[in-house]
Amino acid sequence: MRTLAIRHIGFEDLDLLEDILRRRGHDVRYLDAGVRPFSNVDPISDDLVVVLGGPIGVYEREAYPFLEEEIDFVRRRLTARKPTLGICLGAQIMAAALGAHVYPAPEKEIGWKPLMYTNTGMFSPLGSVGSTSVLHWHGDTFDLPPGTTLLASTDLVENQAFALDTYGLGLQFHLEVTAENLERWYIGHTIEIAITDGIDVPSLRVTTKEAAPKLEPLATKVFEDWLDNAGT
Repeated sequence: MRTLAIRHIGFEDLDLLEDILRRRGHDVRYLDAGVRPFSNVDPISDDLVVVLGGPIGVYEREAYPFLEEEIDFVRRRLTARKPTLGICLGAQIMAAALGAHVYPAPEKEIGWKPLMYTNTGMFSPLGSVGSTSVLHWHGDTFDLPPGTTLLASTDLVENQAFALDTYGLGLQFHLEVTAENLERWYIGHTIEIAITDGIDVPSLRVTTKEAAPKLEPLATKVFEDWLDNAGT
């Protein structure tokens, strides 16, 4: 099995998910968007593609022209019904590839909070998270893509997770992060944290210490179950 992870910033990697994939026998490699062209990569050949997060917007295509190539890459993969997982920016790229509008949310959503599930979401792999808080770190949102099913929302953002049959999953939030790796996020996102009201590193560290250990085994089950359903 082969997994391609599309990375937009160095410290936002597969984290917990990489360990899961390697245990399942996956050969994992990264493509650093904006550095390596998508034209050199076949969108169909890998067993799984994971599109990771990052601090840019899907609509910032003039500043980051590689986004056009990336959206087309994801569109071709989804058209071929190949297993694809999008996380945060990755979910927004999936939404754009499926024809949905992506735009700034009314306010940033940063920190730990639980999800509100649809009926379908409760009985999907994501339902294993239950009432446990997950990490939110995004300022954009999107309309629900055509042909997808809404799985979860929060009070601030309606479209937090969607499924495309069994082969596509878009998550606005982060199930993959561990408390250890978040220390890199606090450094890398220092300016965003500083300018966001009500958010500071000491408080994030406290809530992460409590929430992350509870989430990790549940997130592992979500990923394992979704990978099983996707056949990868």
